[in-house]
Amino acid sequence: MQERIIGGQFQQEDAPLESLRPQRLDDYIGQADVKENLRVYIQAAKMRQEALDHVLLYGPPGLGKTTLAMIIANELGVRLRITSGPAIERTGDLAAILTTLEPGDVLFIDEIHRLHRSVEEILYSAMEDYALDIVAGKGPTARSVRIDLPPFTLVGATTRAGSLSAPLRDRFGVVSHLNYYEIPDLQNIIQRAASILHVELNAEGSYEIAARSRGTPRVATRLLKRVRDFAQVNFEPCIDGRVACQSLECIGIDEKGLDEVDHKLLRGIIEMFAGGPVGIDTIAAAIGEEAETIEDVYEPYLLQIGFLQRTSRGRVVAEAAYSHFGIPFSGR
Repeated sequence: MQERIIGGQFQQEDAPLESLRPQRLDDYIGQADVKENLRVYIQAAKMRQEALDHVLLYGPPGLGKTTLAMIIANELGVRLRITSGPAIERTGDLAAILTTLEPGDVLFIDEIHRLHRSVEEILYSAMEDYALDIVAGKGPTARSVRIDLPPFTLVGATTRAGSLSAPLRDRFGVVSHLNYYEIPDLQNIIQRAASILHVELNAEGSYEIAARSRGTPRVATRLLKRVRDFAQVNFEPCIDGRVACQSLECIGIDEKGLDEVDHKLLRGIIEMFAGGPVGIDTIAAAIGEEAETIEDVYEPYLLQIGFLQRTSRGRVVAEAAYSHFGIPFSGR
């Protein structure tokens, strides 16, 4: 059973019988090292009948951090409580959540790097001592009250591990980095999703979708659904390579998985700033996107495929991107 925390209240959510999210480690595709290490830690915790050590999952968005939190709870056979850093605005919000946990529960905090500093400090004793230290009253009459908590597992997810304070980061016993997926793993994810969605898809079709999925399962399943729409409307009996390519071109996804914003970002630097270097805030203002969105959503993949470089003076478009757009590269 999953419970999402909204406005300090728990809302129960039963996972769908045929969820696109895998429910067990055996069904989870990719991230082999992370998965196998988690399997050992979970089994050891169950053998000792203890709560699993707190787990920090970090990496670019869409790689399966939330799914892994759900799987951890399922493998432990405990309840999962879900919230996010921005949703916990006051220390009282966190106290309300922690005091309702039951022994062994998994508390998942997404975007944990966005916790307010005062909230984060309350979390220290909860993670380390399973206790909540609250200051009651003000001035000379103020006193500290300690509330004991049941053993629980905090699973934190972040796209910015460097933004976590050292005291918080050091309190996680398990720290796992999720990497971009290879095309074969993405193909397996797409094939699994296609079978659940009752979509006929061959190997060529799954390859074309996987190759344009930016190494990200969330993108892969989203593109599969959109290709399915085009295939259904055009009465295509099977999604093959041709159908996948035509459908993805219609929604503006090129052969490298770049979309309209990627093109605007790279071409903007090339055409307005001679390929760079240029600062992130200047780029954001020039193309009308938030700097944080560029850094978290678009840059990681462009850096991964070698189309963009970060330097001490700013962002620089690499020669590979010029070649991709058919633009002569004159060097710098």
